[in-house]
Formats: sequence, C-alpha cells, structure tokens
Amino acid sequence: MRSADWDSRDLGDEEHTRVLFTEVDMTEATSAAAVFTECVFRGVRFNVSSHADSAFLNCTFVRCSFFDATFTGCKLVGSRFDDCSHDLMKVGGGDWSFTGLPGADLRRADFADVRLREADLTGARLAGAPVRRCDLSGAWLHKADLSGCDLRGSVLPPLDPATVELRGAVVDPAQAVALVTALGLEVRS
Repeated sequence: MRSADWDSRDLGDEEHTRVLFTEVDMTEATSAAAVFTECVFRGVRFNVSSHADSAFLNCTFVRCSFFDATFTGCKLVGSRFDDCSHDLMKVGGGDWSFTGLPGADLRRADFADVRLREADLTGARLAGAPVRRCDLSGAWLHKADLSGCDLRGSVLPPLDPATVELRGAVVDPAQAVALVTALGLEVRS
C-alpha cells in the first residue's frame, strides 16, 4: 500500500497481514477491533487518529507520526518503533508488552493503565510524562530519562539510579520503599 489517502477512513474491524504501508495518510482514521499482523508502516501519518480495541501485532513502525493519536484498549505486543514522533499520543489500557521503543521521545505522550511488560524503553525520554498505573515488570529502562515522570501506581522493575534518570519523578509510598530497598538501604519505622 503506497501513498494511499486513508484520511478520516473508518478501518472498522479490518484485518491486514504482512502488508507494507508506505507514506499512507491515516490522519483522523478510526478503528474498532481492527487487526494488523506483522505489518510494516513506513512514513505513515497516524495524526489525530483514534483506535479502540484494535491490534497491531509484531508490527514495525518507521518514521511514523502519532501526533495526538489515541489508543484505547489496544494490543501492540511485539511491535517496534524506530524514529517515530509521539507528541500528544494518548494510550489508555491495552497491552504493549514486548514493544520496542528504544530512544523514543515520549515526553509529551500519556500512558495510563497500560501493560508494558518487558518493553524495551532503553534510552527512552519520558521526562515529565504521566505513566500512571502501568505494568512495567521486566521493562528495559537502561539510560531512560524518567525525571519528573508521574509513575504513581505503576509496577516498576528494579531501577538503578546510576543508569536511569529519576530526579523529580513522582512515586507513591510503596514505590518509594521499593526504590530505597533496591538501593540497599534498610527501611525501619
């Protein structure tokens, strides 16, 4: 699929398997229960699009734009993002486990109630972003910038302040105890 205009298209419950989408305009497109399996998206514009209960399984996104895109209850398990822009992207619920976002600029993205188990966030920039009530168990956060990030209610992997920027991050009391314990300190009342 090359240079197609899917602007404002209702993708409904369409299914696409192993399709290469190049320079497709999906601005303001909507999907409900659509399934994309092992697809590659190159230079696709997902701007202001809205996806609910849809799946992008083991897909690859290269130089795609997700400006103000919304993903609600979507499954992106095993998908990879390379050199994409995520400004004002909103992710609510869903499963993004094993997703690769290394080096991604997510400072203006919003994640809430998302399963991000074993996601690759190596070097990701999340400074100031809300990442509330997310499951980050086993996530790779080496060299990630979580400064000023709102992490309350999220399940965090062991964090090493020598390899993860945490200055100003907002955590709840249980997370604070886990972080202090991970540093080898002993918490007593």
